[in-house]
Amino acid sequence: MFTGIVEKTVTVAAVSDGPHFRRLILALNVPDARLGESIAINGCCLTVAEISSGKTGFDVVKETLDRTNLGLLTPGNLVNIERSLKIGDRLDGHFVQGHVDGRAILTSIQSGAEEWRFTLEAPYALAPYIVPKGSVALDGVSLTVAAVSGNVFEVALIPTTLRRTTLGQIAEGWPFNLETDILCKTVVSWLQNQPRGGAPP
Repeated sequence: MFTGIVEKTVTVAAVSDGPHFRRLILALNVPDARLGESIAINGCCLTVAEISSGKTGFDVVKETLDRTNLGLLTPGNLVNIERSLKIGDRLDGHFVQGHVDGRAILTSIQSGAEEWRFTLEAPYALAPYIVPKGSVALDGVSLTVAAVSGNVFEVALIPTTLRRTTLGQIAEGWPFNLETDILCKTVVSWLQNQPRGGAPP
């Protein structure tokens, strides 16, 4: 479990493709990391598979590559990093599982002195889970939905977010890893599965 508050950005050091997975090597030095630990990379919960001097490796399976933007990463790219939540930590963002629902395409950037606005297009199937003032995670960054119209939504970004994450360097057309709010998904799914008329059978 994560919060969507990015701790740092690091560089992709190397990428190697095998028959069943992609090995992603990051220039990430975490002194107390251990094999098997979960770390969110661009909002995707991945397992530490390799630890070497100044580098940490993760294996990414085909399902994850198909659903996220991790397959687009090349050496030199920056990624957002967040370690898993500890019991007793402050929850500054929102509950983020690291289970990406799909990709949201960045269609427009509006920049100003105080804030930037991103306009994104989500898959239609995810639209019911994106609500005004609700939460989403984009490449692992917890953001508040500023406006919604069908499957198109906007988020506002403050200078701190742009400076501390990769979002300040993203260009239009980028397919963000989108995770919708687990609470919203739970409520909507429960309501959709209720018998018509609202009364139990």
